[in-house]
Amino acid sequence: MNFSHSDKVQELRVQLTQFIETYVIPRIRQYREESRAGQIPYSFMADLKALAKSEGLWNLFLPALRDDEPGTRLTNLEYAPLAEIMGRVYWSSEVFNCSAPDTGNMEVLHLFATEYQREQWLDPLLEGTIRSAFSMTEPDVASSDATNIQTSIVRDGDDYVINGRKWFTSGASDPRCKVLVVMGKTDPEADRHRQQSMILVPLDTPGVEVIRNIDVMNHYAPEGHNEVVYGDVRVPVENLIAGEGDGFMIAQARLGPGRIHHAMRAIGQAEVALELMIERSLERKTFGQYLHKHGVVAEWIAKSRIEIDQARFLVLNAAWMMDNVGAKGAVKEIAMIKVVAPNVLTSVADRAIQTFGGMGVSSDTPLADSWTNGRWLRIADGPDEVHLRGLARQVIKDHQSSVGDRPTSMDFLTPPA
Repeated sequence: MNFSHSDKVQELRVQLTQFIETYVIPRIRQYREESRAGQIPYSFMADLKALAKSEGLWNLFLPALRDDEPGTRLTNLEYAPLAEIMGRVYWSSEVFNCSAPDTGNMEVLHLFATEYQREQWLDPLLEGTIRSAFSMTEPDVASSDATNIQTSIVRDGDDYVINGRKWFTSGASDPRCKVLVVMGKTDPEADRHRQQSMILVPLDTPGVEVIRNIDVMNHYAPEGHNEVVYGDVRVPVENLIAGEGDGFMIAQARLGPGRIHHAMRAIGQAEVALELMIERSLERKTFGQYLHKHGVVAEWIAKSRIEIDQARFLVLNAAWMMDNVGAKGAVKEIAMIKVVAPNVLTSVADRAIQTFGGMGVSSDTPLADSWTNGRWLRIADGPDEVHLRGLARQVIKDHQSSVGDRPTSMDFLTPPA
């Protein structure tokens, strides 16, 4: 297990850092102003994406591209430090065609698409000419358990008919969004994990209605976290991804890499928060001392350094595991980083906000956005509690299977006389 950077990755890290410093950071104020005005796409985004593509900084997230697909071939472990760099400016991943929900949808189509689906949707997504949305979560059931979903997908001749209500369908308000990946039930009587299927629904299909764009932590995103209603939506059978009953399996294949990407970017945001905390503590005095001279602030800095490094090593380990044994074999490691990374980001951002005082909660720093991102990531792609529950089950199972007839830790206990 070696986490050192190859020459190729080191070159990409330098190139990516220079690109972000030269072209992305100067756009931060403009991004905020246009986002507040609800402008989408951002006026500068197409130019930055074209430049990133011309420099080979494109589709870095996808580890196993075909020869005819645009992008750089990287493993999950190689991509990890690059995603961290992108995370330093949380919206910059779109510049490199590496942002959710498109990344997850492209991974699904890369793994399971027919040639028709590839030509119709995957190729334009890989080229960055369209965007997409992922429609799984529902307001009427606990969607942390994906088997609860109620949206129906019913075969009718050469079509499927879709009825249901979704929300937090991210990206559906973006005018560049052309297709939704929808999860619903094709057979409610089948085995619990074989009831669901996934299907591609063009956004302009009759019966698809985007009801509202939901604020997240009182933050408005113009691309949207949307409530969408599907009323007798009819799409051809060739839009089904893989086969009937494969929806839950596809969801797990999609969410594994997505959780890694979120964790990598969260670490990048946490690094920025720590850097800002340190810089603030070196320039501000209270009660005659610089802030870093106060024990509590010094402790915040030390704890933040420890937590970020711990989270990074966990993410690198999960990425290495995915590369070597696949997402299914790395389920424990993925669960751990999905819980750890958002909590570390939230904690470090909170300390940095406290160090800055009033300025920390203003839009003069990225800290409020970083805290918000960390907080909603504790729910996105499954809440902490679901991952902890699954992790505990797996740890207990592994322990039970490894003990067998050999002595256990209980044998070290000294019984009372």
